[in-house]
Amino acid sequence: MAKSLAFTCTECGAAHRKWAGKCDACGAWNSIVEEAPLSSGPKTLGAARGKGIELTDLATEEAPPPRAASGMDELDRVLGGGLVPASAVLVGGDPGIGKSTLLLQAAASFAQAGLKCLYISGEEASAQVRMRAQRLGLTKAPVMLGAETNLREILTTLDRERPQLAIIDSIQTMWMDTIESAPGSVSQVRAAAHELVTFAKTRGVAVIIVGHVTKEGTIAGPRVVEHMVDTVLYFEGERGHQFRILRAVKNRFGPADEIGVFEMTGDGLAQVMNPSALFLSERDKPAPGSAVFAGIEGTRPVLTEIQALVAPSPLGTPRRTVVGLDSGRLSTILAVLEARCAIPFAGLDVFLNVAGGMRVNEPAADLAVAAALLSAREDVAIPPDMVLFGEISLSGALRPVGQTENRLKEASKLGFTRAIAPSRSKLGSVEGMDVRQMADLTAFVGDVFGAG
Repeated sequence: MAKSLAFTCTECGAAHRKWAGKCDACGAWNSIVEEAPLSSGPKTLGAARGKGIELTDLATEEAPPPRAASGMDELDRVLGGGLVPASAVLVGGDPGIGKSTLLLQAAASFAQAGLKCLYISGEEASAQVRMRAQRLGLTKAPVMLGAETNLREILTTLDRERPQLAIIDSIQTMWMDTIESAPGSVSQVRAAAHELVTFAKTRGVAVIIVGHVTKEGTIAGPRVVEHMVDTVLYFEGERGHQFRILRAVKNRFGPADEIGVFEMTGDGLAQVMNPSALFLSERDKPAPGSAVFAGIEGTRPVLTEIQALVAPSPLGTPRRTVVGLDSGRLSTILAVLEARCAIPFAGLDVFLNVAGGMRVNEPAADLAVAAALLSAREDVAIPPDMVLFGEISLSGALRPVGQTENRLKEASKLGFTRAIAPSRSKLGSVEGMDVRQMADLTAFVGDVFGAG
């Protein structure tokens, strides 16, 4: 019988019928490798029948899952209130961003809170992990340490020790002797993740898995790994900034899009309990091209400064440089300003940045982006006690956004007294805040910048 062959892209996980130099799905070159097919199950059920499962209705009430708090409030917030037993958590991030530092600190915190923790490193020797623990001052934490890449031996150790938390760093270094491919390949990553998740569910052990990311910023390997686990966290940040953002993009036990803010210091990662104050700490005096956006990250209101610079371009095609925002959204806002407000940006270089290394994905930032662009273009500073938020439609209308009252309360707490919001927004009552509602972008330009 001929051997069945499967070819898979190591970048995106796409399956191909035959080998090719370029992946049609993601465009990567020399990324298609031959993979040994996984063993298939029985062709038919035959005479043997499985045991029936117990069924319940939607009205059945169950107690919420117990949670173990680490004492790191920012981490517990992102996890939804703490670590759930028998859960599988996947943590991804750029190389050198601080994933291992974060998880070593988390393991020490959980261990000091009474959990039995086991840290398995497949990328570093035990001595290297101990050196990091000494630098972070964690040597007295009762964390069990191991260095191994053979998944069979790791699972045997976990079954013998029965910890309450196991950290695997990282899934791309794990390999199974039953899979005929190299460590880090799609088959190895898929099979290793499946074994770890199954072990977590059957033994009641919480497992945190570290995953590498691709150049696009997504977790490397097949996307099925993200579907297997209960929670997917991304550890984000810019190398030039000291701030790090732990963001939940999937959480079966809590809200998604929740963030935790950390600051990288010489003694490790320090929690930032009030990120809004920290992101706005350098706003000494009003300057053209600066606007404060009152945003929402998960359940947390966060105020960030959006900075813009507009200058004449010596190039035939002006530059559009964006850091911390979607470049496509910037192009849309520039087009709306030109088409609906008759404010051209042709022949002008546009640079846009979110201060502090923060990344903003919310459409509610449109109004603050437009305000920063107009402020930079007209060389007029926006009042320093004003915050802005609102989504801009292609017609130039300002659309209301959610959690308006929480945004205003956070701004009021930090000393802001004025706000501009879309009309039809549900404001509520915020003491000491003067809120002006605008119906469209034209009215905003005429009111704030004296043009229309």
